[in-house]
Amino acid sequence: MTPPQQTVLPQQSTLPRPPQNRLPEDRRHMIRRRWLTAVIIVLLVGIPAGYLVISAGQSRDSGRDKERESSAAGLQDNWPSLMKRRVFEIPIPPGAWDVAYYETSNWKTSRLYVQFTTTAGGLDAFLAESGTARSALAPGRITVGERDADIAGWTFAPGVTWAGAVVTREEPRPRTDITVDLTDPAFPRVYAVSTTSP
Repeated sequence: MTPPQQTVLPQQSTLPRPPQNRLPEDRRHMIRRRWLTAVIIVLLVGIPAGYLVISAGQSRDSGRDKERESSAAGLQDNWPSLMKRRVFEIPIPPGAWDVAYYETSNWKTSRLYVQFTTTAGGLDAFLAESGTARSALAPGRITVGERDADIAGWTFAPGVTWAGAVVTREEPRPRTDITVDLTDPAFPRVYAVSTTSP
């Protein structure tokens, strides 16, 4: 006869007891701990909030600058930015003078109006980089329309040696109307309107 098997019960683990020798937190340590917690919360919340405020201010200032530029009436005596010249494909030749520009924009079309004076070589370079040539300039032709001339404040008076060309490109690239005052062939005056439909 086999001896009866003894049932072994699993031993229950005893829960850890908090140390009895730990002293309660005194007032000075509690104040220091709460102060440190408050500083951390302020840093975690305050620094990102500060960045947001600064970023919003910079964005607002940038928007105001753009709005001021867009609302400026008529041509501005300045070079358009390199980005504008690239977008509208108006390669103003280096060394050009009396440069002025004006930009209009709405949901349908954007236009860049540019005028400048250059040399005969500068005109050839401008035309070549625009995708045309001096041979395309039709004598007596004014390619800038009356509406665009009114917006830019240009007057194409009779008695001036005008010549014009239109550079058409595949969309969405801009179309450029170029009118040149060749009264002094050594120093031609260029009037260009580049139109793009985004």
